[in-house]
Amino acid sequence: MNRFTELSIDLANQRNYLDMLFKVYPLAPDSIREIDSSLWNSIESSFNSSSNVELFKALLKLDLFPVKDGYVPYFRRDPSAIERNPATVNRICGRIRELGLDKLYEKCTQPKETNRQMGPLFKNWVNSGVLGYFPVDYKTFVSSKDNAILLGSDADLKNAASELIGYDRNKGLDFFARFNGTYVIGEAKFISDEGGHQNDQFEDALLTIKSDTKKQVKKIGILDGVLYIKGKKKMYTAITSSDVPVMSALLLRDYLNTL
Repeated sequence: MNRFTELSIDLANQRNYLDMLFKVYPLAPDSIREIDSSLWNSIESSFNSSSNVELFKALLKLDLFPVKDGYVPYFRRDPSAIERNPATVNRICGRIRELGLDKLYEKCTQPKETNRQMGPLFKNWVNSGVLGYFPVDYKTFVSSKDNAILLGSDADLKNAASELIGYDRNKGLDFFARFNGTYVIGEAKFISDEGGHQNDQFEDALLTIKSDTKKQVKKIGILDGVLYIKGKKKMYTAITSSDVPVMSALLLRDYLNTL
């Protein structure tokens, strides 16, 4: 088992791990989604009319479609299919009309799922200088050999890693740094539960660790959550049965200082 994985397990099981983790992932309270008033007026008007086509088109402009239906993503990608498939549109709009306007508004303004809030939180934490360095732009990063953390989007970090170290995975990065001449790349995730999408998130982080690079690079998984709960579950078994470099974000500064 990797030393920092072991330390992460100890941290999660012996200290106020979740209280400390809230500094990295300060999840917002369940605030409702906002809908532009003119868009809602359009939805309300078409709801009160007999035009399912207009209602459907208006609802597709929302971030959150009010009912779950496997055909909706197709219409998002090809809105021209709405007129060509009246039976499907009428079927979906029938479910929507059964809700009534009040319930429809409630459905359309539901809070974002927790896992969809996570994206920028880790980077916000890193950008605050908590690791001892404020991230710098690409020009500054490449103009010196000093310790530095690269500032940028997932795509920016991926492109920089591709150019500087030959990172070959077509997947953005959450962390790209250089410490004592050693490059470090990583993917940060909060694994909130076992199974399904959360297992996929875990496997995705492992693929980054296994990715090829042309230069010697430290590739790490900056993971937090249920994977550190002792037991026989898939994720815990995976991180404890090998030397895979997985660690809590709370230990990232300590790790970097060992390089």
